[in-house]
Amino acid sequence: MPSLFSQIVKGEIPCHIVAESDDFLAFLDINPLAKGHTLVIPKNEINYIFDIEDNEYQLFWLFAKEVSKKIEAAIDCDRIGIAVIGLEVPHAHIHLVPINKVEDIDFSKPKLNFTQDQLSKVALEIRN
Repeated sequence: MPSLFSQIVKGEIPCHIVAESDDFLAFLDINPLAKGHTLVIPKNEINYIFDIEDNEYQLFWLFAKEVSKKIEAAIDCDRIGIAVIGLEVPHAHIHLVPINKVEDIDFSKPKLNFTQDQLSKVALEIRN
């Protein structure tokens, strides 16, 4: 069965895209830790980030870096925090989270709630 993220790649589940290439996709997390919290995934379904072939792995991180610059330009924050946990969805992904202090990237804290309209506006701000 395809992962939730593979279904997003195929367009079967809607998302708020902030960046896309032939091989990678970046979209807003629907249960974010912060405004602009973005997930970056390879379009190719790979369960574990360290199973990605070396060349694709490097390109994946370069794509995430480009996305982080877009987030920084759109969202008021000190840094973009990075997390790779890999347990919640069986599809390799990187969390890019706008942060001002370490506690901002604590995944045990309650998630924020944004409307679809709010998410659309944030995605547009990041894309532009």
